[in-house]
Amino acid sequence: MAFSVESTAANLSTAANLSTAANFQRHGTATSFTSRMAKVPPAKVSSLAALWAKNYIISVTTRDEAERLRKSADLAEITSQEGRIRTANHLKQTLKLASAQAWSLTETLLSEEVRRHGIDLNVINPWQIAADSHALFEKALDAYGDRVTPRRLSVLVGGEFGRVRQKYTADDPRAIGFVSMQFHYTGQTLLESLSSAERLLLEPYFKVMDDHLYMPLRAAYEAAANHPVTSPPLRAVQHLLPISTRIAQEVCKQICRQHPSYETYSGSLSTPQVRTSSIRDVEMFQVYLCLCVLEDSIQSVQRELFPLCAMLYPRLNVSWRLVQEMLQAIGWEMHDRLSPNDVSLFLPYLGALNEMFSNEVFQSA
Repeated sequence: MAFSVESTAANLSTAANLSTAANFQRHGTATSFTSRMAKVPPAKVSSLAALWAKNYIISVTTRDEAERLRKSADLAEITSQEGRIRTANHLKQTLKLASAQAWSLTETLLSEEVRRHGIDLNVINPWQIAADSHALFEKALDAYGDRVTPRRLSVLVGGEFGRVRQKYTADDPRAIGFVSMQFHYTGQTLLESLSSAERLLLEPYFKVMDDHLYMPLRAAYEAAANHPVTSPPLRAVQHLLPISTRIAQEVCKQICRQHPSYETYSGSLSTPQVRTSSIRDVEMFQVYLCLCVLEDSIQSVQRELFPLCAMLYPRLNVSWRLVQEMLQAIGWEMHDRLSPNDVSLFLPYLGALNEMFSNEVFQSA
């Protein structure tokens, strides 16, 4: 995987405002998309939101894919303002059909899990999920058409995605699994109708959406606001977030090397689609670790992460052995990349995750 990012002193200095930034709202810019998003009063974006947004500088493509994009004959037309608007409008026209197809795939994947896990059908409202999906995809497509960067989009819509996530996790956190799969399949269906160059340009925007639905980013930002600037837990999280994507990429490479013939529900671990989803999942585990450290509690894992994984992973043919190896690899990467003081804050929660996802737990279930 290509390209790394480093945390800068300028970004970290904004942490001094965390204790007073109770509401993390959006900046406006001159573009039409961001001017529409800036109807709320402007406020300083938290340093954690900015640190997470830096992850979108890291390319989600391989070097070969980037080279093919550079050599694309119609690259200038596709990346022009007119070309981006044309692509966005095309996808908006197919969004309703893509959303319907996505829900059919989501039902096929998870309908049996509703019965098996005793999930209340009242918390799974397909019409509301489709409506929320449609509205948020339109915002992402508007951003793409207006040439808003994925990094900027992450900051602009993070609060809104956080509210949608909070709505679906309020009664039964497993409901977010249905919402996330709906978004995932909608995005995949939309991308299939594009040229390879257009897909490479749009994938980072859809990754922003995936990240904010799968991960408790808003909860982490709110928890960070309760810490003083000198708080060791806050410092540890600030050090981990900017390198979390690189850690995820390295962990996935290791797991792929160890299991070259492993097949998931969507294909082998080395396929681009599975690789992207795997990287996102490793990032998700790291964000939950950050939330645990900031809240000084394992509750978010017990309430959200573990039930969601227990529902999704067996259906997606992700073995608990893979999860255990992933957690071990995360631990070693953190050991190699963070200071001993930072690592010591994450270790108790990483140990708790290892225990929760151990063979003993699932063999006795």
